[in-house]
Amino acid sequence: MSSENSKSKENKMGVMPVKKLLISMSFPLMISNLIQALYNVVDSIFVSRINTSEKVYDELGNRISAGTDAISALGLAFPIQIIIIALGIGTSVGVSSVLSRALGEKKQNKVDSCAMHGLLLMVFSYIISLIIGVFFSRAVIAGQGAAGRKLEYGTTYLTIICCCSLAVYFELMLERLLQSTGRTGLSMIPQITGAVINVIMDPILIFGLFGMPKLGVAGAAYATVFGQVAATIIGLYLNIKHNPEINLRLKGFKIDFNMIKLIYIVGAPAILLQAVGSIMNFGMNKILLGLDASAVAVFTVYYKLQSFFFMPLFGLNAALVPIIAYNYGAANRKRIMSVYKFALIFGFMLISIGFLSFEFIPETLLSIFNTGDKSLTTLGVPALRKIGVHYLFAWYCILTGGLFQALGNGVYSLINSLMRQLVVLLPAAFILGKIGGVDLVWWSFPIAEIMSFSVTTFFFFRINKKIIKHIPEGDS
Repeated sequence: MSSENSKSKENKMGVMPVKKLLISMSFPLMISNLIQALYNVVDSIFVSRINTSEKVYDELGNRISAGTDAISALGLAFPIQIIIIALGIGTSVGVSSVLSRALGEKKQNKVDSCAMHGLLLMVFSYIISLIIGVFFSRAVIAGQGAAGRKLEYGTTYLTIICCCSLAVYFELMLERLLQSTGRTGLSMIPQITGAVINVIMDPILIFGLFGMPKLGVAGAAYATVFGQVAATIIGLYLNIKHNPEINLRLKGFKIDFNMIKLIYIVGAPAILLQAVGSIMNFGMNKILLGLDASAVAVFTVYYKLQSFFFMPLFGLNAALVPIIAYNYGAANRKRIMSVYKFALIFGFMLISIGFLSFEFIPETLLSIFNTGDKSLTTLGVPALRKIGVHYLFAWYCILTGGLFQALGNGVYSLINSLMRQLVVLLPAAFILGKIGGVDLVWWSFPIAEIMSFSVTTFFFFRINKKIIKHIPEGDS
């Protein structure tokens, strides 16, 4: 009887059958991530319809619409947005790993301290974003080769996003706190609310509906901020009222540099892992602008579309990390490997949808971005088909990277990402661009992913030998 009572009080990450557990925790995240991806796509759909009387032409004399330049501007701002996301998600990953392990070890004080330090670190992250927004927005956009309308649109959008980014940091951390205790169903509420508000406000602020001022690209930025603020308020409420395993209170809180160290042992590699994407995007934008004026818009559209297919996989990975971390803390190798193997099977099924869509219906995907420029379809269709090959390898690298992070070895994912995006992808894109122009550049993505697949496998065997085999087998 006592053992049954003990089991009933155990967190579900330690007792629920792993397949049911992973599905129950990941499904809400997949849905909320899909909605977030949808509003990212909708954001670009609306700005693609911005129209002005100003006439801008490419080097061949073809007119470039304001909508195409607006999409390009969002892409030029994206490297800094990746840094914001990197600081937020990377720190949250570190907090999630430390907190989930503390839950498994039944150390409540450590759980509460970790959560409060996570929120404090978000404030420090915001200060970095504010400095970038105030002093460096224009330089970042210009540094990628942008001029004229692209430069003005990009500077406006990036300045607003950076200076008003405090809410996105808190949103990311508060959602991760809910996920770390297994409450993924609750974590989707702020995500969905923020996404819906963003979608509603986009056309109102971009086109000046219902008496609101017509703000254009700036309206897209403000709509994003409004959604993030709403999500933060709801996330804070849910953590205070419905997450009893974490106590958020300032009374008695003291900064513990050892706790910060523990968070960033996992979080710092995760931050750098995400930030590498910023350098890659900056480099790709620069390479593409030198080849074709509309190529950056194609690259931006690709990123918007691929996020829609990758987001369910990221939701799966976000659920996988705390489950593995919890059972690592509880010393249960059998549950760790069972949930990891099931995640690989599930992940391949999810990512196959993206692969098939990119290969067989690229025209349909591109048609939703109606800028009026034929170049978007002419360049975009072959681009999507070539890039789509990398889906066949990426799912494994993402989920195995989640295993590395949960076991406290996020540096493996960092090394892999550095090699894939900086050592292989950018040099390959530059060389292929010189050899065959923009049409050949897109092959750099599957080339880099094949390399990543090989390196990930090497690191898996290494971590299996050094850590996983030494964890007690435990019960399923």
